[in-house]
Amino acid sequence: MANFSKPSVPQFSVDVYQNEYLPEGGREVNAIVTVTSTGGGTIGGAVAAPHLYAPGGGPSAAVAIMVDCSGSMDYPPTKMRNARDATAAAIDTLRDGVHFAVVGGTHVAKEVYPGGGRLAVADATTRDQAKQALRRLSAGGGTAIGTWLRLADRLLSSDDVAIRHGILLTDGRNEHESPEDLRAALDACAGRFTCDARGVGTDWEVKEVTAIASALLGSADIVADPAGLAADFTQMMETAMGKEVADVALRVWTPVGTTIKFVKQVAPTVEELTDRRTEAGPRAGDYPTGSWGDESRDYHVCVEVPAAHLGQEMLAARVSLVVPQPDGTARNLGAQGLVRAVWTDDMVASTSINPQVAHYTGQAELAQAIQQGLDLRKSGDIDGATAKLGRAVQLASASGNADTAKLLAKVVDVVDAATGTVRLKAKVAEADEMTLETRSTKTVRVKK
Repeated sequence: MANFSKPSVPQFSVDVYQNEYLPEGGREVNAIVTVTSTGGGTIGGAVAAPHLYAPGGGPSAAVAIMVDCSGSMDYPPTKMRNARDATAAAIDTLRDGVHFAVVGGTHVAKEVYPGGGRLAVADATTRDQAKQALRRLSAGGGTAIGTWLRLADRLLSSDDVAIRHGILLTDGRNEHESPEDLRAALDACAGRFTCDARGVGTDWEVKEVTAIASALLGSADIVADPAGLAADFTQMMETAMGKEVADVALRVWTPVGTTIKFVKQVAPTVEELTDRRTEAGPRAGDYPTGSWGDESRDYHVCVEVPAAHLGQEMLAARVSLVVPQPDGTARNLGAQGLVRAVWTDDMVASTSINPQVAHYTGQAELAQAIQQGLDLRKSGDIDGATAKLGRAVQLASASGNADTAKLLAKVVDVVDAATGTVRLKAKVAEADEMTLETRSTKTVRVKK
């Protein structure tokens, strides 16, 4: 029997870590804002409208799975089979009542299941029908990912649901549409659904796949061995099924004379949000963060305040959480954090760096050093690549980012991690280099 008990409400909290003391003339204020969502279990009752609850508990959700069916998926033949098996595993992970569709992607996008421009509702029968439909998937044709995303968007918006999510699998480069076409598709889909992107094998373009996930506020990863797809798809779908509140925005208010230098997510991954601001009334702006389940994320907010005299203090920024509503208003999620500035002549107070700020400044630099180092390596600048990747090794070691340190060690020989002394390896497996690049923005949190 369906459970129609009252859904529990995720509670959001905001914590601010900063050194609020500035020297005379000091103007830059940095803060790490930790946002945590707990105790939802089912759905944000205070967030979604009542008609957006699913009968079985949990928010109503729609998922579109986009599977690459281009010709290259036949090499090796196991790749297409693994992709079918992975999609079947993801379908098995869908909660009863979740709306879903499967899209086959080549140089055009085709509805694989259920067809007719609509979504199916997950139950034993539709899951079985979908898996039968997957058997008909075969490889042939080109790759135009923008068409897949636009079809997914049309399907996901065909039903009134609280959470909309896409999963995209590709094994090749987006060769059959221009980069401008893909960018236009991403711009059209941004804010309409979130999307996780996966590259399988080693013939795809890291920057393409990570750009898709970044634009649509999802995760990106490599599955170098197609045999690992089913486990990855299952985990991705479990995470998607755990999302309880969609379209949460970080609202930052600043007083007159204060400018925002940047807002970026710094954990669990580095994601630049500064340019995604939408104005939200006088001196306030919203930065999109996507969908939330029970989880915690960290954001780095940097503001420039007007110069002030010793002993003065001011509120430099107020951070809250909102969910935009269809009528143009926003529902406040009831948590806020304050960023302060206090001018002092105490040198010790004004020059100490908050450990959270220092840690995440290092993690953001680590991500950048890896990406720059790999780009330099590809362009043949050995000295430049060695310097950047050496700095990355040093930062990963100092911050305890063991996962990134392991990935770096497959691309460079580490002579001394503490000083960042490394040598580029003469031979590097393509999968190892692509894994390092794809996961370069993954961060570790500050040790408490």
